[in-house]
Amino acid sequence: MKISSGNVIVLTLLLTGMFGVTQAQTLKSLSDFPVQPITIISPFPPGGGNDSLSRVLAAELQTIVGQPVVVENKAGAGGNLGTAQAARVKPDGYTVLMSQTSIIAVNPVMYANAGFDPQKDFQPLTQLSAAPVVFVVRAESPYQTLTDYLVAAKKKPGVVNYATPGNGTLSHLTTARLSKQAGVELTHIPYRGAGPAATDLLGGQVDMLVTSPSSVESLVSSGKLRVLAATNSNLIGVFKNVPTLKMLGIENMDVVDWYGIFAPRATPQDRVAYLTQAIRQAMQSPAVIAKVNQGGSEVIASETQAFEQKVDEEIKEWRGVVQASGVKAE
Repeated sequence: MKISSGNVIVLTLLLTGMFGVTQAQTLKSLSDFPVQPITIISPFPPGGGNDSLSRVLAAELQTIVGQPVVVENKAGAGGNLGTAQAARVKPDGYTVLMSQTSIIAVNPVMYANAGFDPQKDFQPLTQLSAAPVVFVVRAESPYQTLTDYLVAAKKKPGVVNYATPGNGTLSHLTTARLSKQAGVELTHIPYRGAGPAATDLLGGQVDMLVTSPSSVESLVSSGKLRVLAATNSNLIGVFKNVPTLKMLGIENMDVVDWYGIFAPRATPQDRVAYLTQAIRQAMQSPAVIAKVNQGGSEVIASETQAFEQKVDEEIKEWRGVVQASGVKAE
C-alpha cells in the first residue's frame, strides 16, 4: 500500500500527539524534586536563538513541573563564560544549560582554554531542535545572492565582511570553511550574540550575518532581512525556498546547528531522568512545535542515550574540522 506524503504528515502528527499524552500521563514528580524554581542558563545575550528557545521551553516547562522556570543570560567568550559557570553550579537539577553545536563541539577545540570539558562536566539530557545555518543581509543590500557576495569579496580581498554571534561559534567556523573553499578573503566581525549582530546588520555596519534561523526569523518575516543561502535542505517556514550551498555548487557544507539541554555531570540520575522526560514533553507541545517551526527549526526531543551518542560524534567530527581548517578564536 502506498502512503502519500500528506498521510505521512497526518500519521506523524497523530503519533506525536500520542507520545505527548503518554508522557503527560506517566510523568510524576519525585518526592523531593522539584520544590523550587529551575534555572536555564543561556550563555548568550537576549535576542538570539539560544535565548529565544530557552524562553519558549521555560514557559511550557513550568506548567509541567509545577515550579517557575527562569532563564538567566550569562554571555561572553562565544558562550564559554556561561557554560563554564553552568559546569560549576550545584549539581542538584535546579540549574541546567541550554547549549548548542558551537559551544559543545567547537569551542573546546577552538579556544586554548574554554573553561569546561563537555564530556567530563556535563550530562546531556535531550536534543531539542535542529536547523541549518543561514546567511542573511539587510533588505537594501546590493548582494542579491550569495554568489554576488563572494564575487565582491574576490574583487576586494579583506574588505567584504560578515558578522557572527561570536568567535569560535559554528557560524564563524562554517563561514571560514566557505571562504577557504571559495578562495576569497573575508573579514570576520564577532559579536556577543546574534541579537547585537543583527542590530548592526540592520544599521549597515556589517555586510552579512551568519547565524541560526531562529535568531533572525522575525526580521526575515518582516522583510527587514533577506536570506541568501542555508547550509542544508532542512528548511521550514519563511526559510523554505532558500537556496542551499549545495544548490549553489558549494559541496561538503551540510552543517546542522542543534540546541540541547545539559545538566552538571554529578546531577542525581533520578533527577536527570525526570528533567529529561519533562523537557521532552514540553518540546512535544503543539504550541512549542509551532513556535520552533516558525523559527526555521524542527523539534527533535531525543532520548538521552541518542543525544549522548550525537554529542560524542559531533565532538569527534568538529575536532577534525577545526584542526584541518586552522581557524583559531581571535
